[in-house]
Amino acid sequence: MSKTLSFKTYSAKPAEVERKWYVVDAEGQVLGRMAAEIARVLRGKHKPRFTPHIDTGDFIIVTNAEKVGLSGKKVEYKSYFHHSHYPGGVKIDHVRDLLKKKPEKVIEHAVWGMLPHNNLGRQLFKKLKVYAGTEHPHEAQCPVELKVN
Repeated sequence: MSKTLSFKTYSAKPAEVERKWYVVDAEGQVLGRMAAEIARVLRGKHKPRFTPHIDTGDFIIVTNAEKVGLSGKKVEYKSYFHHSHYPGGVKIDHVRDLLKKKPEKVIEHAVWGMLPHNNLGRQLFKKLKVYAGTEHPHEAQCPVELKVN
């Protein structure tokens, strides 16, 4: 009396995915915790139909990037290192300077580090929109506020 059970693994198709728009207010948020939640929603891991090799995530709009907080003394000591592969091509950007000049880059760098580094990750990263102030040009998409702890 042995029964054969057959279970099928669901794999989402790109045409079946419904995308929502979320807006995140970065004011008073800790950068790393906020970036982890944003990467999770961009990837689609919050949905029951998550498929690892398909873009099932949603769009994220981040406002008030200039008011994001960093824990500890990272504002003073944290820096981003880049080398152009030419002799003497070291470029070091300090977070305290980036928060004044281009606060969007700090959030984008944190989220990029939490996404897969392949074609899928580049596709997911295009769905992230970061703005320094409170205004954004995506009101027509009717974004819903996303609470980030």
